[in-house]
Amino acid sequence: MSDSPPSQISPEPSPKTAATENRSAKARQLLGMKGAASGETSIWKIRLQLMKPITWIPLMWGVVCGAASSGNYVWNLENFSIAAACMLMSGPLLAGYTQTLNDFYDRDIDAINEPYRPIPSGIISIPQVVTQILVLLAAGIAVAYALDLWAGHEFPIMTVLTLGGAFLAYIYSAPPLKLKQNGWLGNYALGASYIALPWWAGQALFGTLDPTIMVLTLFYSLAGLGIAIVNDFKSVEGDRQLGLKSLPVMFGIGTAAWICVLMIDVFQAGIAGYLISIHQNLYAVILLLLIVPQITFQDMYFLRNPLENDVKYQASAQPFLVLGMLVAALALGNAG
Repeated sequence: MSDSPPSQISPEPSPKTAATENRSAKARQLLGMKGAASGETSIWKIRLQLMKPITWIPLMWGVVCGAASSGNYVWNLENFSIAAACMLMSGPLLAGYTQTLNDFYDRDIDAINEPYRPIPSGIISIPQVVTQILVLLAAGIAVAYALDLWAGHEFPIMTVLTLGGAFLAYIYSAPPLKLKQNGWLGNYALGASYIALPWWAGQALFGTLDPTIMVLTLFYSLAGLGIAIVNDFKSVEGDRQLGLKSLPVMFGIGTAAWICVLMIDVFQAGIAGYLISIHQNLYAVILLLLIVPQITFQDMYFLRNPLENDVKYQASAQPFLVLGMLVAALALGNAG
């Protein structure tokens, strides 16, 4: 008989459970999520992992919001195709460029926090990564220029937005500026990239990008700053070792978590207040109601253990944030 008491014996996972966990880890790898598998050999899957498809969704949604707030979007095949091209530009191409660029400059940090990532693990070479960055950027600029031609813009606003976003992504990740070294400035740049820039693209494509929309979406991006802070909790140890001043490093885990949720909730409520001021009361009420489940999940998951529950919180709460963006966009389109 074994000398170990039964309470100390750990049963082996069943083959079915192990297979399920392996599939889940591989799916997380392809999506660029935390807790991914390692050992992938397909170069195209590795390239996709670098582009982090999970991050494309907010930018593609931002284009939808911009089209809605323009008040000019009409459902037909041509407009749908053009909107899809704009989402391709904002998501797979430019977000893919941004994420690959970020992994390139974060390879030392990833070697500490996420050593399974493609670059620190050595499964893709630096020249291959640089080529991917340049191809994605060139393709994004080409699509933007084509969209300017379709819209008949005298000033190539789509191309300018693309170049501006690409430059912002570069200074966010690359020295000497490396905005992400500053918790406030870097996270706001990230929030604006995920909310304001794609919204501006959709607005400019189907309508006119006016100062009011620009200011409101930059204000909304302060809620996006809160979401960006959530991403900092997965890399606290590496940030601390390399001297990066993320908010969890500067203020501590608990305080940074509270800053994060207050940014998300307060600035969404501010947008609801603006909607009331322009007599879009129904949309304002819907937006406020969508904040309630976010607060619930903040209490259930994030505030209790931000290090362990960051992904679970994002999966449960972010859908209500993005739905709120669309509600605000529809209100602006209706008011215009």
